[in-house]
Amino acid sequence: MNKLGLGFLRLPMTGEEGAKVIDMAAAQAIVDRYIEKGGKYFDTAYTYLDGTSEPALREVLVKRYPRESFMLADKIPSWKPTSYEDAWKYVDEMLERCGVEYFDVLMLHWLNAAHYDIVEKYDGFRVLREAKAKGIAREIGFSFHDSAEVLERILSAHPEVDYVLMQINYLDWENAGVQSRLCYETAMRHGKKIIVMEPVKGGTLANVPEEAMELFEKAAPGRTPAEWAVKFVKGLPGVTIMLSGMGAPEQVDQNIAPMEPMTKEELEVIDKVRAIILGKTAIPCTGCRYCVDHTPSCPMNINIPEYFKLYNAIKRYPGDGWKIKPAFNDMTTRYGAPSQCIKCRMCERNCPQQLHITDLLQQVAEEFK
Repeated sequence: MNKLGLGFLRLPMTGEEGAKVIDMAAAQAIVDRYIEKGGKYFDTAYTYLDGTSEPALREVLVKRYPRESFMLADKIPSWKPTSYEDAWKYVDEMLERCGVEYFDVLMLHWLNAAHYDIVEKYDGFRVLREAKAKGIAREIGFSFHDSAEVLERILSAHPEVDYVLMQINYLDWENAGVQSRLCYETAMRHGKKIIVMEPVKGGTLANVPEEAMELFEKAAPGRTPAEWAVKFVKGLPGVTIMLSGMGAPEQVDQNIAPMEPMTKEELEVIDKVRAIILGKTAIPCTGCRYCVDHTPSCPMNINIPEYFKLYNAIKRYPGDGWKIKPAFNDMTTRYGAPSQCIKCRMCERNCPQQLHITDLLQQVAEEFK
């Protein structure tokens, strides 16, 4: 099977700001191209896109293709159940939403130290084991956002899992907060199959600074920045699936092509590009929206990812302030302003990147004051 998996988190959207819905025609076109090119692995979760991802997958995939022709992975929201029985209610609802009788991979979603404690209280791993025994899940695992130390603790206590889903890309490889390399090495030591999320870091690595683009073009003329990011991940031993949320059929064509592991010379180019991007990116936000879309969310309704996007834009292109600042002012008419942050740190508890969001919002407020 091709290593590329199609994620149902970053689907094309349509409609006005604040009332956007999934563009079903565009999503169907992406699914069709992906399957046409030999893709099989689809990934969703109970909470994706405010609960609309699973029903959308049912319409554009499950109802249109034979069940045995594709693999489906879904995730139980680790932080929501309050008991063992409650966790099973989520599993039943997920099956109904997706319109299937079993999952190829059933996971606990978004494990970190805090969510792991919740999962242990309601015996979440027992739910996974029993789902596998009943045929509701063919394989089991969890998605992970924390340190290698926490991952070591989980895998030592629960060797029964087949998969670990984690964030890996060349920018986060040595990131002290994300710890991509250390987490990857931990999963490899435990003999787990690895699924990668954010290989292009939410699209960040598809648009690199001009100096970085020059290095890429000199080393491999015609290869896009996104292809460089994908090649880095696909070449890692132990990586079974690389998830990508693609917004158009053309992105499927770019990501699905087989790729050889990176050469020593290519890895040296990656090191140089990483340094350039880190020097140019003020806030390494991926736009995943966990900080604002997960409950409990920001009580001041601050659209954190969009403010960070504007801040990064004005830091990278200070000459464009004449058009970036009006966009900021417009944002404050529809959402809470960064200066209104009350420092409750709800957002920071939800951030997979481990960003100090409260402090960063103050920087944004000062920049646009």
